[in-house]
Amino acid sequence: MTLLFWMSVAGVLYPYFGYLLVLALLGRIAARRDRTNADAPLPSVTIIIPAHNEASRIGAKVANTAALDYPADRLQVLFVNDGSTDATADVIRSTMTAGMALVELRARGGKAQALNAGLAAARHDILVFSDASIALEPDALRQLVRGFSDPEVGCVSGEDRIADGGGEGLYGTYELYLRRLESRVHSIVGASGCLYAQRRSICQPFTEGMAPDFLSVLRTVEQGYRATSEPNAVGYMTSVKDPRHEFERKVRTLLRGMTTMFSYGHLLNPFRYGLFAFALISHKILRWSVPFFLIGVLLAPLGLLHVPFYALALAAQVAFYLIALAAFAGWGRLAASLPGKVALYFASVNAAIVAAWYQYARGVRQELWTPSAR
Repeated sequence: MTLLFWMSVAGVLYPYFGYLLVLALLGRIAARRDRTNADAPLPSVTIIIPAHNEASRIGAKVANTAALDYPADRLQVLFVNDGSTDATADVIRSTMTAGMALVELRARGGKAQALNAGLAAARHDILVFSDASIALEPDALRQLVRGFSDPEVGCVSGEDRIADGGGEGLYGTYELYLRRLESRVHSIVGASGCLYAQRRSICQPFTEGMAPDFLSVLRTVEQGYRATSEPNAVGYMTSVKDPRHEFERKVRTLLRGMTTMFSYGHLLNPFRYGLFAFALISHKILRWSVPFFLIGVLLAPLGLLHVPFYALALAAQVAFYLIALAAFAGWGRLAASLPGKVALYFASVNAAIVAAWYQYARGVRQELWTPSAR
């Protein structure tokens, strides 16, 4: 039981902390040289923004996009209405400005179909994908596309920051830092679905049921390019307010990620894809294994209660999960406290991983969904 406990502890700690430390070390001894040319001319860009039933916030997204600081003669903005049943299309038509266009899909087909409709209408060299849920800084587009002056870069992710913090905000900050380290060493594993860009020449039609941002990164590396993170390309989002909706969002995202990962399982071969395969295994496969290691950490002390350390370890875990349950139930100040939010987010993320594994094993694939309210 002692061996099970410590192996399980290692299985929990490595994906979150050990991998980060390895990247930090590799970044010091084998960092890639920055080949970005700050004086390179700005590329021509098409922004594709899919939307389904976003009438309440699409007007703000149109205004935010219109305020981006980018030469109008090098910018095309495409809003794709994916069969909305509300006033989304009407709001876009009434608020869009010069250089913007609306692509309408009469029947809802899902995000992949909407993005593919945007691809068919795109006419510029760099494709930028964004969502209605994120508000971009005025210079975000300039900062995002500057990485393409490096000929080795095929995909660049911006940074989506959670303005109101909490468990999701802290986790998001950690993920963004991890991406910066991955960029320094080789390539990021996943891009921000709300803000990322890819070269038009290597962008292939999207597949429904797969996470577009993750798929774009995998296809970029498969074609011999790198995917990087640009910390100066910033957008802001609010957190998902309802823990139940957050759980559903995580299960959906994880299921689509698993579908994508195992469709491109050949990229896990370290003999062919080197550091990127190592990153995929560490950041994705082992991270998705954490809930099973958590079970080992929880159960192993039951056979070692005669040793004070293991009795204390069990008590600490039980207390942690009780805090998470209390926060989920909305109990007083605990639900609004930082410890409560962190415990709830960590527990719900790992519960979502288990739920996603179960659905994936049953053959369930995520096609359509309603965006979570933020």
